[in-house]
Amino acid sequence: MSDVTSLSKQNTVLRKKLLKWLPEPSRLETAIPGLALARYNEDTKASRCFYTPMVALVVQGYKHSIIGDHQANYGKNQCVVVGVDMPGVFHVTGASEEVPFLSLSVRLDRRIISQQIAELPTILIENTEPLNPVVVSDVSKDLLDAFIRLVELLDTPSRIPILSPLILREIHFYLLSGNQGGCLRLFNTSGTQASQIAQAVAWLREHYTTPLRMEELARQVNMAPSTFNRHFKEITSLSPLQFQKRLRLYEAERLMLIEGKDAGTAALSVGYESVSQFTREYKRQFGEPPHRDVARKKS
Repeated sequence: MSDVTSLSKQNTVLRKKLLKWLPEPSRLETAIPGLALARYNEDTKASRCFYTPMVALVVQGYKHSIIGDHQANYGKNQCVVVGVDMPGVFHVTGASEEVPFLSLSVRLDRRIISQQIAELPTILIENTEPLNPVVVSDVSKDLLDAFIRLVELLDTPSRIPILSPLILREIHFYLLSGNQGGCLRLFNTSGTQASQIAQAVAWLREHYTTPLRMEELARQVNMAPSTFNRHFKEITSLSPLQFQKRLRLYEAERLMLIEGKDAGTAALSVGYESVSQFTREYKRQFGEPPHRDVARKKS
């Protein structure tokens, strides 16, 4: 059986499984930690989000993304790997009720990656291309098979605690040993500047509501402030302060849209001390004041 035929059959199996779990358009955070499934029945407008270290596979349809300063356009049987948290925007094209867009994503674990790099250094292939934090590539048969088996576990919840960690480690292995390995090694090899920036990004993700003292954060990852600021912007496309603001504003948008919070409550929840400052920065980011923007998005 040719590789093309094998991939086509695997894709058909996975597509049927996703349609079972996604009878209607939605994004499903599954019982397997880190595994999410998505379905769209129509083209979408540009949607903002924060990408975490992850791998996403398109099973059917096409997706256009800008992640940081990097374009990532990928379709059926292609996946994107993101090595570090970055802001992004995406939209789906070519979707319909008859042929919906279908995808899955798996959150990547830095501890697993670092452990596999240390234990199995020979799995890393030589890559002469420039190392980027975002990599798009065709999915391999082995990786697609692992995705299928991971989704199959949703049918037997009692097996998830035992088998899902094994399959997730397998997925990390296939990514590290494939074309995406350089991207993952870039941010998960101890002592490198990229790894230090990844540590700072992880800290900001968890502490975005607290005031940012850049000198302290730079010292925390053992970098000079000027070097830290330069490399942070090279990787994420934002300065540390801009990154924190984006985190706050995206979370505030979520609180208002999903949880129904008012602008004042959302502003205080994400770390703003002044609602007027929050309103100014929100309008600068999203183009409209909070109440108007949220009302439009809900309509």
